[in-house]
Amino acid sequence: MKISFLLWLASILPQPVADRACLAGTIYLEARSEPVAGQLAVAEVALRRAESGQWGNSVCSVLTAPGQFAFTLLPPGYVMSEADALQRSWAIANVAMTMWSLPEPLRYSVVPKADHFYASNTPMPPWAKGYPLARIGEHSFYRVD
Repeated sequence: MKISFLLWLASILPQPVADRACLAGTIYLEARSEPVAGQLAVAEVALRRAESGQWGNSVCSVLTAPGQFAFTLLPPGYVMSEADALQRSWAIANVAMTMWSLPEPLRYSVVPKADHFYASNTPMPPWAKGYPLARIGEHSFYRVD
């Protein structure tokens, strides 16, 4: 599936379904080779950003904000070709969104308070100062004030 097709699909689906599609695509693009905890942590950062309203008013708007997540950093024709990883990304997106729909005290949080992450195979971004809240697989998770 091409990124452009997934984003088009998200543009015509009802918002909750579109948000799940965008989240699944982001989990695939950002963390498909990571352990489940790392994939859930990536989802959690996106959901926390959407909930705050600071980066957008929906999961899709957060994940497609320029320069923030892989959707805008890869060419639209990029093909998500690993079927098993894509299926797993959808399952993890379902779990994450179900968990996030609970009242905050009942949510299980992999990376409490984290609103940023970066992969160790990329240059350290300027906002990544101090120690990360967590390191899971190849990702470091931060709270940026």
